[in-house]
Amino acid sequence: MEYCFGVDIGGTTVKIGLFKTDGELLDKWEIKTRTENKGEAILPDVAESLKQKIEEKGIDASSMSGIGIGIPAPVDAKGIVQNTANLGWGYKEVRREMEELTGMKVAVGNDANVAALGEMWLGAGKGQENMIMVTLGTGVGGGVIVNGQPLVGAHGAGGEIGHLCVNYEETDHCGCGNQGCLEQYASATGITRLANKRLQADDAASLLRGQEISAKAVFDALKDGDKVAEEIVEEFGSYLGHAMANLAAVTDPAVIVIGGGVSKAGEILLGYVEKYFKEKAFFANKETEFVLATLGNDAGICGAAKLIL
Repeated sequence: MEYCFGVDIGGTTVKIGLFKTDGELLDKWEIKTRTENKGEAILPDVAESLKQKIEEKGIDASSMSGIGIGIPAPVDAKGIVQNTANLGWGYKEVRREMEELTGMKVAVGNDANVAALGEMWLGAGKGQENMIMVTLGTGVGGGVIVNGQPLVGAHGAGGEIGHLCVNYEETDHCGCGNQGCLEQYASATGITRLANKRLQADDAASLLRGQEISAKAVFDALKDGDKVAEEIVEEFGSYLGHAMANLAAVTDPAVIVIGGGVSKAGEILLGYVEKYFKEKAFFANKETEFVLATLGNDAGICGAAKLIL
């Protein structure tokens, strides 16, 4: 029996999974991410947690294939991170440090690429070698899989879908410093921003007036037949659908998987994105399928495990 670990390091918690190498998840748990002192405790904490699990399960160390790790930052092919926004790390040789701490083989990837790999292996993209995953959360993350491999790029920033420029007229700045990024329109905060702008434009009646605006509130109002909410979702769909059409012309995916908190709106969301995708898609890409992610929070640990395999 061969085993491996999948580790998904986030800003508040580290999610860990113990897998059989055929993809069966045997156990999963979380530990706190200790980001103080430049995050120096994070990797030792993870190493200690893995060691305890091996002892608890009575697993022979020689049957461990290794550890895959997803990190919320660009990671290069050598497993080196230059900087992380929310772990406190500057330059860090994650793969080397983790191999020294555990004595096991380690593979490291960007968390969004790793989540995409998870959905390809065990989730909504199962059976496909070419896919794009878009994660609509606080920001817009993404992973591009070509011929079964995540697109990493020269600086570990391949698949940064949220920072495609989709509006050349925009004057507000994205968190990255640029203007007109997809993240400004398709993330949870982006949809809220579109909604507030639309509500200020005139005084058309809407269920959204007089309540706290969120992406969920917009989709709930849409499901209740609200016309203003529908206009907001159309605008969101046009930005995301057109951006995906551009990406599809480059990578020719079989499937585009949509995940993250906003995807909890369900199937209704896909129709709006697909409509605008088809409007701009190159003829060879028009049949690309849109599906909702199925692994939820487990995508990261699943993809991290796949990384080492």
